[in-house]
Amino acid sequence: MKYVLTAILKINPKAEVSVNDNDINQITWHNGTTPIPKADIEAKMAELPTTEEEATARANLKDSAKAKLIAGQPLTEEEADTIVL
Repeated sequence: MKYVLTAILKINPKAEVSVNDNDINQITWHNGTTPIPKADIEAKMAELPTTEEEATARANLKDSAKAKLIAGQPLTEEEADTIVL
């Protein structure tokens, strides 16, 4: 599932906003945050990975980190994060 709030925060990380039921038609902008057009939010949502894609990518990173550890190779920071976080 792709989330409206995630898309909004990718566009404007400082946005103060609430979204009811992950519904793009139920967005409330707070404290003077400039509203983002729905078309822009929908476009950003289309770019975001699905929950399944994120899980697969994380599993792949973890597998890569394990293989590198076994082989004595250095890890990337992202790979190390899968082990210690």
